[in-house]
Amino acid sequence: MAFIDCHFFSESLGLSTSMYVLLPQTTVGQIGLNNRSTGGKHPVLFLLHGLSDDHTIWLRRTSIERYAAPLGLAVVMPAVHRSFYADMASGPKYWTFVSEELPAIARSFFPLAEERERTFVAGLSMGGYGALKLALRHPERFGAAASLSGATDIEAMARDRLSREETAAIFGSADSLRGSDNDLFGLASGLARSDAEQPKLYQCCGTEDFLYEDNIRFRDHCRKLGLELTYEEEPGAHDWGYWDRKIQSALNWLPLESGLANN
Repeated sequence: MAFIDCHFFSESLGLSTSMYVLLPQTTVGQIGLNNRSTGGKHPVLFLLHGLSDDHTIWLRRTSIERYAAPLGLAVVMPAVHRSFYADMASGPKYWTFVSEELPAIARSFFPLAEERERTFVAGLSMGGYGALKLALRHPERFGAAASLSGATDIEAMARDRLSREETAAIFGSADSLRGSDNDLFGLASGLARSDAEQPKLYQCCGTEDFLYEDNIRFRDHCRKLGLELTYEEEPGAHDWGYWDRKIQSALNWLPLESGLANN
């Protein structure tokens, strides 16, 4: 695969920012890596980081390049700081950036597919929340979304695990979250009531994770709504050993074959 460390200016953020990008490349003489590329525009996974990390973390902590190479899958990894993928109450507009500007810029720079069925999103912890929020708010853009140990109950996260100052900076108030466009429970209910084509959802969480109970509540909510959710759990904590294993499961779960056939 080709690896690009991409620095660019974001109009929505009003500053220069970065993303890591992996692009499929078919090779013959390369030793130790099984690459695949069918040419044309590549199916793409937007891969999101967690609260304490940045766009470099997936390459530093997992073998995401090695896992994506045989799938012919491009991977875009943006930086969003501690924003919870929101247009911050006192800060930059990271939701506008990640939902509108980033896909357009990435596709203008690189040969990335535009079709819904070839566009996917995944993330861990805060990034798992961001991935689900993107798919639930824009089901017309994403064929599938995967959450690994996601912060699925944003009201509980803001109330119990973020400082009052950080909650105010990001969301304004924890009291305004339930039922808002930042609430996954409300977004899932809205999707179930709509006529929109539903994205496939994948959710996993370790049974020793401090977000486990939040994930169980969201899983049960989606099941009651009849959403197409694949849920997996196993022993595991909120750590990279678990996420390195489960990103492989998420990649294997992605509905990639139809996306590859469209090249």
